Order: sequence, then structure tokens, then C-alpha cells
Amino acid sequence: MATDRSGSTVAAAGPCLLVLFGASGDLTKRKLIPALYNLVGDRLLAEEFAVIGFARRDTSDADFRDQMRRNISEYATDGVDERTWAWLQSRLYFVGGEFHDDEAYKRLEAKIKEVEDQHHTGGNVLFYLAVAPEFFDPIVQKLAVQGMVKQNDGRWRRVVIEKPFGRDLATAKALNDSLLKVLDESQIYRIDHYLGKETVQNILVFRFANGIFEPIWNRRYVDHVQITVAETVGVEGRGGYYDETGALRDMVPNHIMQLISLVALEPPISFHADAVRDEQSKVLRAVQPMTPEEVLQKAVRGQYGAGTIGNRRLPDYRQEDRVDSLSKTETFVAMKLEIDNWRWKDVPFYLRVGKAMAQRDTEIVVQFRRPPFALFRETTINDIDPNELVIQVQPDEGISLSFGAKIPGATMRIGSVDMDFKYSEHFGTEVATGYERLLHDAFVGDQTLFQRADMVEAGWRIVAPVLDVWSALAARDFPNYAAGSWGPKAADELMTRDGRRWHRQDR
Repeated sequence: MATDRSGSTVAAAGPCLLVLFGASGDLTKRKLIPALYNLVGDRLLAEEFAVIGFARRDTSDADFRDQMRRNISEYATDGVDERTWAWLQSRLYFVGGEFHDDEAYKRLEAKIKEVEDQHHTGGNVLFYLAVAPEFFDPIVQKLAVQGMVKQNDGRWRRVVIEKPFGRDLATAKALNDSLLKVLDESQIYRIDHYLGKETVQNILVFRFANGIFEPIWNRRYVDHVQITVAETVGVEGRGGYYDETGALRDMVPNHIMQLISLVALEPPISFHADAVRDEQSKVLRAVQPMTPEEVLQKAVRGQYGAGTIGNRRLPDYRQEDRVDSLSKTETFVAMKLEIDNWRWKDVPFYLRVGKAMAQRDTEIVVQFRRPPFALFRETTINDIDPNELVIQVQPDEGISLSFGAKIPGATMRIGSVDMDFKYSEHFGTEVATGYERLLHDAFVGDQTLFQRADMVEAGWRIVAPVLDVWSALAARDFPNYAAGSWGPKAADELMTRDGRRWHRQDR
């Protein structure tokens, strides 16, 4: 057992080797190596640990170590402790080659054996695919042909796959089917970095460790739920990828569906991975896919035009690098979803995601039903604000609950009061990339925070009708919101038609 920087007692990972495909990419230098460095600092990695980087370039172990040292200086979440870095650096190795080259995998197999002998990693290997989606299946198939994903004699082999997991339901199913021909589901870790955030993980604790909330977490007391994921940045040099993907594919089947499933799931029988994921899967399968007519009423798309965010001036999306000058790709999505089960029947779930928005904000808002007005009908009070529970995921992780209180004075007046909890103020700030928990879970074999095949397919099934309608009917009004705003007018109308409004839209 080890104690991390928050003072919690956590089981350290056992002996293992991490093989990092895409070792020269942005994800590796910005997130994965800093996350590994933080795990070393928290003493959550075994002494018998090592990393082999694999990328489509030829370099030596020494050059790879030098490059990672330069990267950690730039991207470490805190200052670099030289002893901690030296421990990790001495365990870094490299193999170069093309992802389709059989000879490269033979070199990788030989390197794995060499590093296992040197660092006594026990034959346990985690393959992390930090590569473009078109390489997911070819890499796994090459590993299988070489016999590197076989598990025997108590030795495990696991594969971490980044998003996007498919472009639609058909491609997601095809990828799942292909992977499951050579891997068991227990070997596949479909990662979603949002689930590395403390507040997201805290949803389960908040709901099920506090007796005052679970009894009211249902259609009898909840009016509606809102989920917002707003970014102030544009495409930031990712125009080529983003213009082929769009906000719907990029965010909704994975990030948003994971958040919805955690907010709405039934109490699992335990925190065992499949017990939790069984309940998440049930929620996603209960979300009713829209008819084509409903898509036109309940789904909104937008694309940003030029505007100002803070002191920055953003151009039209269509003027961004590697974006089609007549692009029909959406940078904003809003939707109204309904979960057809006993707990959530007739409780709408509203979601919106967008780039170049007025404020960086990821939050979940649970708005409760208003109490009866009868008691106050003969007072000066004309309305009663509903209670709201706000789970702030980023940038300032925390939870707040609003409730009504009498304003001091001779007359009956009610004011809204907030009870606020912020992680940084209560527990202190823990420097992290968001990948530490997920990497550690993959090392110890805990799949709770990773998507299962049926969950991935359920997410794509929900958005499939929207993708179909939007591909058949190109948007005619793009760009339809200015950078620095809260999105297109139609997104506001989606709420106002139901007599509701987006949370704190006037900020």
C-alpha cells in the first residue's frame, strides 16, 4: 500500500511494462508522461516497472529519454523533482517502426523480453494506443499475430484505446467485433479522460454515500437535468481532424453519455466494475432515440463565426487552418433527451457542447421541482426559485446547492442562498493531468471508469438518428453564433419552449 499526495491509502500497481504507441505525439508529452511522473511521486508504481515507447520514427533509447526530459520540463503539473524523474527516465526505452510493419512488431517483442529481464516486470504488459483511430485495429491485430496479447501463467496483457471509438454505430460495432476476435472484453480499456476528473468520480459518492439525496433523485422531485460542456477555444490547430468529426461525434457518444449514465444510473450492487457498468448500460439503453421529426425539434447544431473572447479575437470557424471554407461541420450541439424508465420518465435531460463559447464551463445541473405556492399566495412573493444542485466539473471542481431563505425585514421576501463546496478549498489542490487515476486503474485491472462494448454502442445508437438527419439536410445558416457567445438562438429556444432556461445563461 502507498499514500498519495492527498493522504489517501492506495494500492500500488504490481510489476508491469507499459508499451506506449504514439510515443512521439502530443498526448504522450502533454498528459501521459506527466501522469506517470506524478504516479511515481505518489509511489503508486512498482519498482518493477518500465516503459517502451513505439513511434514511426527511428531514435535511440538515450534520445527518447532526452526528449521526454525536455517535455516533462514543459508539461509537468508541478516542478520537476530530479530524483523522481531519474527513477522514471532510467526505465524509458524506445522502438521505432511503422504501425503496419511486421518486422517492427518483432523488434518490439524482442525489446519487451529484454526489458522484462532487466526490470523483472513479470510478463505483464499494458499496451496504450495513443494513436489516430485508423490504427487501433491494425495495431491490435499485429500484436495478436505476434502472440503478444496472449495471457498465460497468471501474466496479463491489456490494451488501452483512446477515443473516438468509431465514427458511428456501424463502425463502432465493427471495431468491437474485430477486437473481440483476438482480445477478451476484460483486456480492453476504452478510455475517456473525463472520468479521470475528481468531480465526475464523486458523482457516485455524492449520490450513494449521502442519505439525504438518493431519496429525491427521481422524477417525483427532479424537474430536469442540464449538462453543459463549453470551451472558450476554437479548434486550435486540429482543424483537419475536427472538420471530419464535429462536436456531435467528438463529445456526445462518449463524454456526455458517460456523464448522463453516472447521474441517472440505479444503485449498483457494489463498486465492482461490471456492477457499475451494468447500471450505466441500462440507462443508456433506456434513452429513446429520436425520430427524424424529433431531431428537427429536439436537436440544435451551430457553427461559430468571428467574435471576441476575453482579449482574443477568433476568426470564423471556416477560416481556421485546414477547415473547408464552405464547411458544414458543427462546432456546437444542443439536445433534449428522455430516459424511458421508472426513475426518469418525463424528466428531460438537456445537453449542450460547444467551442468558442463565452466561458469555459463543464457542469451538471439538477433542477428540482418547485414547491406548491399555496402557502405564499397572500404575501408579496410572486414566485419561488427552484432548488438547484450544480456539480462543477471544470474549471473549478466543486458542488453547490441553492435554496430559499427569508430576507431580513418586515415583509416576507425570499432570497436564493448557495451552499458551496470547492475541492481546492476543502481538500487542497492536487496537481494532476486527469490521467493518473485512469492509468493506475489500468495497471491494477480495475475497469470501472472504462467503457464496455455495449456502452459504446448504446451511445452511438442514441446519436445515430441525429447524424442521419444532419448528413441528409445540410445546415443553411452557418455560422449562426458569434465566438464569445453562448451558442445559437435555437439552443435557447429549445429550453424556452419548455418554460426553462439554461443555467446562469446571463453570466
